[in-house]
Parts: sequence; structure tokens; C-alpha cells
Amino acid sequence: MCGIIGYVGARPAEEILLAGLRKLEYRGYDSAGLSVLADGTIRAVRAVGNLDHLEAALAQEDALVPPATIGIAHTRWATHGAVSEQNAHPLCDAEGRIHVVVNGIVENYVGLRDRLTAAGATFSSQTDAEVIAQLIASEYDGDLAATVQHALGQLDGFFAFVAMALDEPDVLVGARRECPLVIGRGTDESFVASAVPAFLAHTRSTQLIENGEIVVLRAGEVEIRDANGAPVERELLEITWDADTAEKGGYETFMLKEIHDQADALAETINDRTVRRDGVDLAEECFDESLLEGIERVVFVACGTAYHAGLMGRYAIEEWAELPVEVDVASEYRYRNPLVGPRDLVVGISQSGETADTLGAMRVARERGARVVALTNVMGSQATRECDGVLYTRAGLEIGVAATKTFVAQLAVVYLLALRLAELRGTLSAERRAELVAALRRLPQNVEELLDGLDEQVDQISQWCWQANFFLYIGRHAGVPIALEGALKLKEISYISTDAYAAGEMKHGPIAMLDEHTPVVAVATTSPVLTKVVNNIQEVAARGAKVIAMTTAGDHTVDAHVKATVPVPASDPMLEPLLAVIPLQLLAYKIAMRRGLNPDQPRNLAKTVTVE
Repeated sequence: MCGIIGYVGARPAEEILLAGLRKLEYRGYDSAGLSVLADGTIRAVRAVGNLDHLEAALAQEDALVPPATIGIAHTRWATHGAVSEQNAHPLCDAEGRIHVVVNGIVENYVGLRDRLTAAGATFSSQTDAEVIAQLIASEYDGDLAATVQHALGQLDGFFAFVAMALDEPDVLVGARRECPLVIGRGTDESFVASAVPAFLAHTRSTQLIENGEIVVLRAGEVEIRDANGAPVERELLEITWDADTAEKGGYETFMLKEIHDQADALAETINDRTVRRDGVDLAEECFDESLLEGIERVVFVACGTAYHAGLMGRYAIEEWAELPVEVDVASEYRYRNPLVGPRDLVVGISQSGETADTLGAMRVARERGARVVALTNVMGSQATRECDGVLYTRAGLEIGVAATKTFVAQLAVVYLLALRLAELRGTLSAERRAELVAALRRLPQNVEELLDGLDEQVDQISQWCWQANFFLYIGRHAGVPIALEGALKLKEISYISTDAYAAGEMKHGPIAMLDEHTPVVAVATTSPVLTKVVNNIQEVAARGAKVIAMTTAGDHTVDAHVKATVPVPASDPMLEPLLAVIPLQLLAYKIAMRRGLNPDQPRNLAKTVTVE
């Protein structure tokens, strides 16, 4: 959610902090601020809106002389308290001696606030996060690290924060519980941030912070301490991304770039797992295939786009491996009474590996004895540390808030998992497995073929439908998850009211919404139920609605009943829906651009949902 960066070194901090916040804009935010310390003074500036507003506010303030070489900065996505300058971070105590930036939620803030107020503290914001600054200030005795350590033990919730004290002008102290925080190690300078891109331009050397730990940062010196205050040795990791990876690569937006990155993302995710002609190999250091032996059921837990990947997993696993599959919205799973045990494989799907509800669902399943696997894109994320095995997507850094390449990579992994389960269970012949392996290996090439000329084709479709106030997406069988995902993309970035249904449900209500002004998007690729989909399309057309159909190249079954078709390369019927989602991503993108919206920063949304 919120973005955090802290810096201590020898260079002017303000410029580094602002640049770091720019790299964290993809997380979503509604206000921003920074605090820098020099010569016994803290300069704190906050602003509502994007970073341009913060930079304008900074320009109106007197700069510190000498320039500060230590500071913290923040982009806020509001949870507790309105979007206002008063509630923007950094937050501080009444005397302005302790400044903090916080990501997450302090669940026991009401009790802490009451206690601190009774002791004389004066609160200036509506946020839960301010209690951290006030709590530290109330106990501060000149040792910020020790005070943070003690304060951490009094806080409940899901959060990460970084604190700075006026009386210790050479030190930052960070702490985390569930929400992400990572260290950057430079030459005579140190960084701490909620995500690596914030400091990637300055260093590729990083260290991870585990739950309950604190980190004490000075220029070129970092100390990690456990929950008891004991020093912790932590290996140094080298980030292999090029700095250019976090840039747009010549495309007008990150989202468009990442749509066009999808062939590479699939190749990275699939190729070395499909070396054998007739099978899949998932075994890696982080994944022991014995986890798949003897299971009697698979359960996917996920949220949003990742949930749709789980739905596709249900179709593939039930079809190929003949195992029962359940798919649960993680936020609901964790609060019901899920009946799971040692013969169940629970797969938590999270692009970031930090999604709070998915982590919670994984913990519930693991506590009840299930085998738990994380399916994620981020090495070292929380999900990878709270499971029995990890299946990584290899989509690379995704900046766009609306998931594109991470979704198709998730689909690729659930296909791989389904095929490996089928092999272990003997439910597919070697010949059929070989067909599917070959089809999986062709997917990157299929995507490249599809993207060639797709921009212009989809742009023409968007010309006549971008002003519509309502869209309906329909599909059947494996087309249902793709219809749901296509509709979600349109909602996320164009703010158009959109519904998605299994097409067989049309007569049970949704058909009442249709008229001649309604665009209907149908997933009509090759499938065992294509004839049924054609019937549903005819029902839609009879009500005057205009149909846009995703079809299989060479198949003209629906042409006479629709206004436009977008053919995707022919593949296995279970895999073609993956290809069909790409023009749906692009359609949402084109409509958003025609409406003058920024698809990289959809309102009210964040890239990583680290709170409930």
C-alpha cells in the first residue's frame, strides 16, 4: 500500500527521497511527504495529491543549510483518517522530535491513543499511525533503537515503519510486522524502503528484514536485531534487475509496456520447467515435489486477479489431474471454518507475496495441517517464508497497478502444476502430456504473434465503445475466469460499471441489463461448450447489444452474430483463454486512454494490498 523510503549517508537526502518516492508511485497513494534532518532542525513537508504537489510545497519552504543527509519519506494510501495534509506522513509527536513513516494498520491504536492522551500527549491527526510517533516519543531516552524495540512490543497489527529522532541526527530505525521493508546497502550510505525500486538506482545490494525485527541504519552501517534485541546476521543479496527494467522502455505507460512484456514473462516461467518432452518438472530448492504426493484435494486461496488465476487452476487440475479443486476468496476463507488437513494442498496466489488476506488464509490452512504452497512473483516476500514450498512466477518487476504480465505468468504456473499432478497421478497418457507440453512451450510465440498488430485492431474497437456506461463480459468453462479478469481490468482503469458472468447465467438476471447501447464482451475461443456460447451470443444480439468476441484464429462460428472479433492463435482449448485475456487487457487500456485516464495510477487502488 503506502510507500516508504529512508536514507542516511553523505549525499543530499531530499533529492534521493523524492526520486525514491517516484519509483514507488505504482503502489498507489493519495498524499505524500518527507522529513529531513540537518543542523539540529527537521524540515517536514507534506501535501495532498501526487508528488508534483509535494515538490511544489517543498519549493515554497526554506531549504536546510547545510543540506540534510538523512531523512524519511512516504506516499500514503488512506485507511484511517481522511485524505488531508493533516493525515499525511511523516507523522510526529507534539514537539516534532520523533518523526515516523508507516505502512499498514495499528489494530490497538484506540487503546494506545487513550493511554497516551491521558499521559499528556496531543494528537494532531486522525490516523492510527500517529500513535507510533507518540508512543516512541513518550518513552524516548536518547536511544532510538532501544525505544523502537520496546514500542514494537506494544503494537498490534500489520505494519512497517521507519523512525527518525532529532537528537540522533545520524540514525534511522525501521521495524516490520507483516508489511514489507527491505534494506539497501551502498558505499558509506544506507537505504530502507518498502520495495527495492525505491533505491535500485543507487545500489543492488540488499538485505531482508524478518517479522518482529528492527534495523538500525547509519551511513554505511546496518545492524539488524531480533525481537529480543540480539544482533542478527543476514546475508547480502544482489538484485539482478537492470535499472532500466523499472522504466517504461519507450512505451507511453508501464501498463502498455508490461502487456508487451508478456511473451518474455511466459518464456521465463515455462521454459526450464518443460525440458522433458512429455512432462513438467517443478522441483527446485524452494519446492519439493513430494508435497504433491498423495494429495486428495487442491484449494486455491487468493484475491482479485490472483483469484481468477485460481479459477483457471480449477478447470485445468480437474480436467487433467482428476482431483477435486476449491477456489476461495482469501478474505472469506480465513474467517469461516475451512475443513482442511494433511491430504489437502492449499495454494496461496499473491503477485507480491505480501497480500494480507492471502497470508492469513495460508496461515489458517497450515495451522490445520494442510500442505501450503505460495505462488508468487517476489523472492523473499512474506508468503515465501510462511509455506512449505514456493512456485515462482518469473514475470519480472511489474510497475502497473493493474496486473497484466503477472496474471498470465500465474496462469502458466497453474497449468504447469495441473500437468505435473496429472503425470504423478497417471491420469493423462504420455502422448497427451507431450501435446500439452508442446502447447505450453509455444505460448510465448503465440503471444508474440497475437501482439503483432493487436494495438491497432483493439484501438479500432475502442473507438465505438469507449463512451459506454456499462459493459457485460461473458464466458463459459475456462472462459469464465477470463471474462471475470477482463471485466476487472476495465473497472480498475476506466471506472466503467462492468459485470462478468458465466454465460449460462444470462437468463437468471443479467440479460435484463442489455439494450442497444451495451457492449458485451464474449470469450468464444475453442472449447467443449462453444456451441453453448454461440447460443448465448445470439441471445445477447437479439436484445440489440453489440458483441465483441474473442475467438480462435480460423474459426468463424460467431462471426455472423457479433460486431467485432479478435482472433487469438490456435492452441489447446485449455490454454487459449490465456491468450484471450491479452486483447481484453488492451481493450481496457485503450478505453482508459480515450477517457483521459492514467492506467498506471488508477484511483483508490494500490499495487500491494498489505492490510485487510
